[in-house]
Amino acid sequence: MENLRGATAPISRIRVSAKVKTFVLDTNVLLHDPQSIFKFQDNNLAIPVEVLEELDGIKGEQSTERGRNARRVHRILQELLPDARAMHEGVDLDTGGTLSIIINPYLADPGKRSPAMDRLRAILPDLTKKDNRIIAAALFVQERYPPPTILVTKDVNVQLKARAVGLESEDYLNDKVPETDDEASYCELAVDIYDLQRFCSEGAFELKAAAAQPLYQNEYVLLRSSEGKTMPARYYGDGIVRRLKLPDYVKAPGGIPIRARNLEQQFFMDALLDDSIHLLTCYGKAGTGKTLLSTVCALHQTHEEHSHYDGVSISRPVIALGKDIGFLPGSLEEKMKPWLQPYHDALEVLIPSKPQKEPQFAAKKVSKKRHNHGSHVVAAHPQAQPHAHSHAHSVVKPYERLLKSGLVEIEALAFIRGRSIARRFFILDEAQQLTPHEVKTVITRISEGSKIVLIGDPTQIDNPYVDARSNGLVYCYNRMKGQAIAAHVKLTKGERSKLAELAADLL
Repeated sequence: MENLRGATAPISRIRVSAKVKTFVLDTNVLLHDPQSIFKFQDNNLAIPVEVLEELDGIKGEQSTERGRNARRVHRILQELLPDARAMHEGVDLDTGGTLSIIINPYLADPGKRSPAMDRLRAILPDLTKKDNRIIAAALFVQERYPPPTILVTKDVNVQLKARAVGLESEDYLNDKVPETDDEASYCELAVDIYDLQRFCSEGAFELKAAAAQPLYQNEYVLLRSSEGKTMPARYYGDGIVRRLKLPDYVKAPGGIPIRARNLEQQFFMDALLDDSIHLLTCYGKAGTGKTLLSTVCALHQTHEEHSHYDGVSISRPVIALGKDIGFLPGSLEEKMKPWLQPYHDALEVLIPSKPQKEPQFAAKKVSKKRHNHGSHVVAAHPQAQPHAHSHAHSVVKPYERLLKSGLVEIEALAFIRGRSIARRFFILDEAQQLTPHEVKTVITRISEGSKIVLIGDPTQIDNPYVDARSNGLVYCYNRMKGQAIAAHVKLTKGERSKLAELAADLL
């Protein structure tokens, strides 16, 4: 009897009020945001003991964000619950709410019955599963206390199972961006034809109060007169718009000239080439030019005589589409090559290789020349052919010299913690696969004189722990918009091919 009484003690701190709710946290919420414990204001917070057990199994993951977050949660709980009394009775939080550890007595004593537990066992009979035991703990709280009890989990299946047994459940919403309709890629401003003419000649003008709209600093706009004349511009704050600063073309060292193909790409290139913008976020579906333009603008600036950057750093999350292919042997560059192949493709386009002659024709030409000079035919001998082939295959592609010289570096996000990246143009691809905390970790590595560009497509997410509203890319954009050193561009028009454009839109 003493054990059962002790098992029910941990929820004694839960406050009963018409305005207070009780939130029961799943393990994945704490792993997603260890600081979530302090983000439920003056409501009750309950953590099932099964969550502690799951965290214990994850804390040993040394090289993963999950392992680090599990250890961080343990440290926070150790500070909040320093002794056995605090663990059993719960504690008051500085936010005005309470924190309790839940031990479900109905699981400790299967013979003990209640309507909620009977309903749970009828629908989810396998109580050896951690998810079902966490749902059972939330039902126990719901049954004992009148305030609304809500299970907070990022696992959609757990949400559905909780609702099936009569328990309210929702996602962790603290770091989700507001749900909005599909935003336009840029804002159009109606201006007088005379203002547009003055803008073309002077490069800037102040918007009239009647024409001004709520704009963020460094937001890109299209000025349009009633006669249909247009001009792209960038809003600099205080009602001032200025003309874009675009060169005729940009190119990588030894590469081909690249120009923007549409208005959105002009916006993107302007932000990429502006030294005053240190953080740039870009949304874009497949084929809109995110990778190609960011790469060529980065290399263009590092090649300049008075460049602010010593080189280009490229990275992306190692998250596979579909089934993982397992361990990859080799050096860091060789391990990361499959994940960064899009950048090798982009460099191949930007710095094309010169066409090489077929080795067999080269060998025949050499043998013919030697024969004309009275020499024996040596190069045409069959044993000489493999040497010709091996020589042809050993030709270094032009862009590979950039990698070997260190001008272009491959960064692995797993080892970026503790780094200080100075005077680099840092490109983070597929940023929508990262959590807000992971994006924060990367951005805080950027030192003075560096620039970071986050690109991705928020509609293409393979990470099970984030979605279109909670991933690091959209979170970063929504928190940083309006800052003087940050800008954002959205690309919607595909330029890869007509087929790729149709596939992105229709499939």
